Amino acid sequence: MKQKLLFLVTEDWYFVSHRLSLACAAKEAGYDVVIVTQVTDHGDVITNSGLKLEPLKFSRSHGKPWQDLMTVISIFRIYKKHKPDFVHHVAIKPVIYGSVAALFARVPVVINALTGLGFVFSSAQIKAKFLRSLIKPLLKILLSRRNTWLIIQNPDDQRTLKEAGIITGKQVAMIRGSGVDSTKFRPFDHSSADIPVVLLASRMLWDKGVGEFVEAARLIKSSGRDVRFVLVGDSDPENPACISQQELSEWQASGIVEWWGRRDNMSEILANSTLVCLPSYREGLPKVLIEAAACGKAIVATDAPGCREIVQHGVNGFLVPVKDASALAEAIEKLLRDDSLREKMGKKGRDIVEQEFTIEKVTSETLTLYQRALS
Repeated sequence: MKQKLLFLVTEDWYFVSHRLSLACAAKEAGYDVVIVTQVTDHGDVITNSGLKLEPLKFSRSHGKPWQDLMTVISIFRIYKKHKPDFVHHVAIKPVIYGSVAALFARVPVVINALTGLGFVFSSAQIKAKFLRSLIKPLLKILLSRRNTWLIIQNPDDQRTLKEAGIITGKQVAMIRGSGVDSTKFRPFDHSSADIPVVLLASRMLWDKGVGEFVEAARLIKSSGRDVRFVLVGDSDPENPACISQQELSEWQASGIVEWWGRRDNMSEILANSTLVCLPSYREGLPKVLIEAAACGKAIVATDAPGCREIVQHGVNGFLVPVKDASALAEAIEKLLRDDSLREKMGKKGRDIVEQEFTIEKVTSETLTLYQRALS
């Protein structure tokens, strides 16, 4: 009989973007795979890939204990129904809710993937500090269980979790991101006659550095340079760091930036960009920067956890201080002025991806971890 694997992810679009290829590889490896997620627009993509789908209403907002409890109960019922041999939880809420449900449902093996420490660990807001005081002891209990494995994406997160006393280093694996399809995301000749396009692609959150990006755009455009600054990504009302659609629309109306909303043709958008920015305050391992490097694009990012795993300062891009719009503008200007430097950095970025961040490498490492955990 096939061993059954359940993935627990908050939303179907995220699963399709970040874990679909892994789930398909697990199915090819002989596992019976079920995806548990909130279904909006990508359910057909999942089922058409030959995977089973179990819809789940999943709120990502904080501070609703009754709703949180009902979500845990729903996950528990799904686990009891399917009786998985092991579960793979992706991101902090699924890790917490899924681990509690797995404990009571007596799931034999639990694999937790922290894709970054997010708002709760990175924000200085009072709400974040309060949630952190609750989540730290809970994570310590859930992640220390004998049948539980943890996947982290960068050394900074590992160090933070160790210093907080949450993990000891046992049954912890570092698997760097979700990988990139280097045949889909590849270099493309960008016409030097085009108006330069500086791209930031992420959820529209303050802690992604969107505000600093907009300020850098103001600084550069005030000098008279003809350049387009483009934001790609949705507003995310359930996230405490959300930038409102009204503010995004006002920025666009001012002519400083263009806001394109969510796009699914990221390989094409990246290929037609001049350079890519992500001035984030903290990341796990940002997929968009791996994709940008795969497309041969020079990158400007912050010297922050996750970003510095991909960007080597002066090699395939520049790292600037967090929350420093002037330094961000200066780095962008330097790359806009120097075509040969951008090309050189872009080629080096492509080499880094091929060596370290391919989807084949990440998939192989994860399937090996499955075998190790189940043995």
